[in-house]
Amino acid sequence: MKNVVVLGAGMVGRAIVEDLLPDYLVKAVDFNQANLDKIRHHKNLLTETTDISNAISLRKIINDFDLVVCAVPGFMGYKTLRTIIEGKKNVVDISFFDEDSLSLDKLAKDKKVTAIVDCGIAPGMMNIILGHHYKQMEIDDFVCYVGGLPFKRTMPFQYKAPFSPTDVIEIYTRPARLVENGKQVTKPAMSDSEFIEFDEVGTLEAFNTDGLRTLLKMKNVQNMKEKTLRYPGHIDLMKVFSGSGFFSNNILKVGDNEIKPVDLSSKLLFPMWQLEENEEEFTAMRVILKGKEKNKQVTYTYNLLDKFDKSTNTSSMARTTGYTCTAVVRLLLENKFKTKGIIPPEIIGQDKKCFSFIMNELQKRNVNFRLSKS
Repeated sequence: MKNVVVLGAGMVGRAIVEDLLPDYLVKAVDFNQANLDKIRHHKNLLTETTDISNAISLRKIINDFDLVVCAVPGFMGYKTLRTIIEGKKNVVDISFFDEDSLSLDKLAKDKKVTAIVDCGIAPGMMNIILGHHYKQMEIDDFVCYVGGLPFKRTMPFQYKAPFSPTDVIEIYTRPARLVENGKQVTKPAMSDSEFIEFDEVGTLEAFNTDGLRTLLKMKNVQNMKEKTLRYPGHIDLMKVFSGSGFFSNNILKVGDNEIKPVDLSSKLLFPMWQLEENEEEFTAMRVILKGKEKNKQVTYTYNLLDKFDKSTNTSSMARTTGYTCTAVVRLLLENKFKTKGIIPPEIIGQDKKCFSFIMNELQKRNVNFRLSKS
């Protein structure tokens, strides 16, 4: 039986561990024992409480495993990924870090490592979809609308964070890089808001965010953008917070203390943005691709509305992010993809068999994309 070590056992990491357990020996590693205690017991499960940020400890942990899943917070993602690659281990990474993952490509190739990065829902599944159609047609326009929200709308935020509030705030502050008319452009965070309708949910508001990442390097796609979804009204409140300096990284002196406003804001918002235990939420996603296929103008639209799984008490964000990751883990462990280096998800999507494999794995777990063509 092949074995996998999962670094990080938070909400998404836990879903990854539990999905892999029936088929593989899995070791879950986290600095917080409480996270490990939430994983359902299984005969194939091992756990360890340790500080993953310690490179020496990390190398010892991953040494005896066939593959590593990196599900750590974004601020420690790049360093962790580099240590894994130095340890000559194949890795599937879902951490959303600022640094350019492609800067590790030479190291990965030298170490003969396959490192799949940004392998969640967005980035991740949206890249896989774009990669698939990139090989089938001339794409002129690509847009991805995506967001995770609670079904219960509570004022004033109408939002709960399925992951770290610090990472959420980054969405509201980081300038958004888009592609317009074949050129990369940068727009302010939270710009170009628009209303989008979703079945069973109603009206959501979309705004520019910096989610294209490695897709920015794709050639011959004239227009690309990624937009985050929230309930109408939420983004106006976030603009007030941002404009008033609550999300600033600039150090302020308050009395004898020095603080970053964003650190204080994150600390205050966390209890208000925390999902309640087993709170029902959903992930809404729409990917639209327009272009020419076989000399005809076509539009492909992928719609996803995934909900909290009551039978396993697994959040939708954990399902959609985690099961994309585990599908790619299986792809590597079954030797269906062998290219070495830093591999963005769009590269996997360009392989028809890999694309079909991933879509089938998601369907098995009732993560169902509805595809329409016009």
